[in-house]
Amino acid sequence: MISYGKPVHNPLGRSSMNAYLTLFFGMFTTLLAIINPLEAIPVFLGLLQDKDAVERRRVARKACLYALLLMFFFLIFGNLLLRLFEVPLSMIRVVGGLILMRIGFELFAPSPNSNLIPSAGKGDQDVSFIPMAMPIMFVPGAIATVIGLTSTIKDSDRAILSFAVVALAICATMFTTYLSLAYANVILKKIGPQGIDAATRIVGFFVSAMGVGLIFHGTVEFLQSYGVLLDGVAK
Repeated sequence: MISYGKPVHNPLGRSSMNAYLTLFFGMFTTLLAIINPLEAIPVFLGLLQDKDAVERRRVARKACLYALLLMFFFLIFGNLLLRLFEVPLSMIRVVGGLILMRIGFELFAPSPNSNLIPSAGKGDQDVSFIPMAMPIMFVPGAIATVIGLTSTIKDSDRAILSFAVVALAICATMFTTYLSLAYANVILKKIGPQGIDAATRIVGFFVSAMGVGLIFHGTVEFLQSYGVLLDGVAK
């Protein structure tokens, strides 16, 4: 489980730079694993099978922009939502972990009746927002990740810089996703359906592992908040 917590308590220097790099790559790899652009490629091509390359790139650009705006919304207003609904961060971690586990299991061993990936639209229906941006890209696991990270870094010494690093990681994730969709035909021809299936199952395994980590840390944090656990030792 990647730890995002408190990466910026050190003064500016090499250790601080390493902390920001860890925060950036941790957020980037986590979101990329959750979004899993490789799995979205067959769905994307199926939705736009009668469109040319220019139209597919236009839809990919719009879908990634919508997903980016949604992530920024929860990055900025995540703490407000937690206070509004009076939900502790530990519960966000647990629920997010359960969601990640479900997504991971579906990616690793998809069931025949799975509705994780929505069906294609018909005719000239614009699919850039639904289903591409949401729920294919901006999945519940991404919501939990962004809100959880927002709550973790909000009280750090250099919160503004940390938020800037996270925002940069989100932009990098969506740019990578856009490239994957814009060149979906090329990628599909290079690695083939079996390659995508293998990569999806590997990603699913690690997404499930991240979900278990979130559940564990969220449960420990919840129990500690009520004094059930103290310094990792049960009373």
